[in-house]
Amino acid sequence: MKKITSIILFLLSIVTYCQNNDGFTKRLKAINSKTKTYYNVDGVDFSSETFSYDFSEKSLKKLYRKFSIKEEDLKIKDDSLNFNNFHITKSVKLTENLNAINSFYFVEDKNKTITIFWFGFYNKNDEVFERKYINRILNKEIPQEVFESITIDSIDFAGRAIILSNSCYWTNVNTIQCPYNGEMNWSIHKTIESAQQSIQNQFTSTKYQKGGKIINEEDVDILFEGTETKAKRIIYDFTGVKSLLAGVSGGKTLTIYYVASKVRENYVSCCLSFWNNDVKTESGLAPLLNKVMQIKN
Repeated sequence: MKKITSIILFLLSIVTYCQNNDGFTKRLKAINSKTKTYYNVDGVDFSSETFSYDFSEKSLKKLYRKFSIKEEDLKIKDDSLNFNNFHITKSVKLTENLNAINSFYFVEDKNKTITIFWFGFYNKNDEVFERKYINRILNKEIPQEVFESITIDSIDFAGRAIILSNSCYWTNVNTIQCPYNGEMNWSIHKTIESAQQSIQNQFTSTKYQKGGKIINEEDVDILFEGTETKAKRIIYDFTGVKSLLAGVSGGKTLTIYYVASKVRENYVSCCLSFWNNDVKTESGLAPLLNKVMQIKN
């Protein structure tokens, strides 16, 4: 009987481990700055930042102001977390059918200081996801291998190392800017449906933002990391528009590709772009884009 009980407990522990682990370390990437840590996984950007304040009303009010949390914003304690906390959700309307959701957790951590978590979603936040990563971070379960160096000469792109020029730099987790050579952002997902939804949200957000207009939109056949798939290609025109983005680049049009595809054992959403005045290879793509995709003729 004891042997049977031991076997059952062993099997249950394996199931629990698999449910809790869910292979997240293969999809999660993070960058440490001086004061804040940024993360990306499954198409979700989030961050954590710790302040040397006690979890008191006075301290919280000070931090609420810092993060533009108003007095009338609803603050709810999430009893599903094993840490004292307040949860605030704020929504910004982007289009008729798309809202940007900012989800904040003000948490009393194990050191009795306040760690603030921010999660960015479209349309609806995922509290199960949020709790999972809050616990993983506060319990120090994030392995060092997921952290990227701030200075880079190569990137891990869905399991393949890609060498970059010294001029390239991070603008966010999994977002690379190579001046006059292109830019791309990507995320690793658990499912293809998640990747497709993520890239659709990016496209919709771009399509309806102010400051320019789409002058061409089409689906094109491409090879993405050696896999045949389709990408949505748009040309976004900034002509005659005062835009900080266009002003910095000096360009007038931005060509953008939106891709969701299986890459090796991963599912990837990826947005790639270049300006009309960027360097082009023989393929017509900027050098950075050419490292991961080719247009099929």
